[in-house]
Order: sequence, then structure tokens, then C-alpha cells
Amino acid sequence: MARQSPLDSMESWLEQMSEQFETAAESWGSGIDTWSPRIDEPRIDLVSHGDEYVITADLPGFGKDDIDVYVTDNTLAIDAETTEEMEASDEHFVKRERSHEALSRRLSLPNDADTDDISASLDNGLLTVTIARTEPLESGHRIDID
Repeated sequence: MARQSPLDSMESWLEQMSEQFETAAESWGSGIDTWSPRIDEPRIDLVSHGDEYVITADLPGFGKDDIDVYVTDNTLAIDAETTEEMEASDEHFVKRERSHEALSRRLSLPNDADTDDISASLDNGLLTVTIARTEPLESGHRIDID
């Protein structure tokens, strides 16, 4: 009768571990990012209320001075950036922490959005942008071909 080597069972164990790592790597590569608690685009809601559009964006931790809202070429842009530095020390140690966060979002506005009549407000990390609606543009006209 042949005696079994302890290395035989170790090889089987290493193969099982390798399979488990491959399975985990496949799920990590699925687009679900479990490592980062924050995202680089704020979550938004866009609602049409009769004669206006209301856009709300979640911007927790950002103050009024950290946020830029502007319109260019019928596109609404929301940019937010903040930097924080903290330091604590005593006679035995110094602790320094720095954080930087930047969020950005671009939204193509509907054709009937009045880009000259826009207001924005910030309340407890919730940015609300209100855009008036204009009369829809007349439908086009036929162009004759020469």
C-alpha cells in the first residue's frame, strides 16, 4: 500500500483557493465597485412641473461656495469641489488628515428650457435648480432642394 504525502492534500487545497480567488475577481470586475463609498457624479432627479423643470441633485458635505452651476449650449453643468485638512497633535504624535472631493454632472436640457430663467438653491446638501419652460419652437419648415 502506497503512503500518501501531506503535499498531495496541500495541492488540492491550493487549487480550491485559486478557484475561489478567480470567482471573487470575476464578481469584482462586474462593475460593482464595493471599495469606494462615494461616486464622482451626484445623483439627480429631473421633474417636469407644468411651466418649469425642477432638477434636484444630492451634494452632501458641500457648501454653497463649493458648487458651480452654469449653462452652456443648452447643457446644465453642476460642479462641486471641496478640500478639508485636519490636524491634531500632542507631545507624542501628530495626526494630519486631508480629504478632497469633486463631483461633476452635465445634463442636456430639453429644447423648451428657458436658459435665461434659471434659479438655484441649496438646503442641507440638496441642490435644487428650477428652469422655466418656453413655448415650444414651431415645427420646422420644408427646404426645397436645388
